[in-house]
Amino acid sequence: MDMRTPLAKVRGLGSAKSGTEHFWKVRTTSIALTPLLLFYVGFLVMYVGRPYAEVVGALSNPFIATINALTVIASVIHMRLGMEEVIQDYVHSETMKMVAIMLNGFFSILIGGLCLFAVLKIAFAG
Repeated sequence: MDMRTPLAKVRGLGSAKSGTEHFWKVRTTSIALTPLLLFYVGFLVMYVGRPYAEVVGALSNPFIATINALTVIASVIHMRLGMEEVIQDYVHSETMKMVAIMLNGFFSILIGGLCLFAVLKIAFAG
């Protein structure tokens, strides 16, 4: 059964075939972030008020640095996907939509790169 309107049938407008993939990417990153952020918050609670050198020493542990890096990566991907959804829903000009989505991608890469640099710098400094 075709649910499209007669005008949509004539124009050939239909599913873009990418909604399901986007849906699963958002859900997968949110599921991945749940244990990562719980670990991260637990780590922060354990080390609140501790001396700087002790915190840096703990953050330089390879396991902790890996968890931090995975949290950054999953967060940045989830952020990019979420903002892309907002842009697609609320920006109506096709030109502005394209520009906003490109800027969103560049911003995500910039933030992700800076955060990963900080994680690696701490990991290798300790």
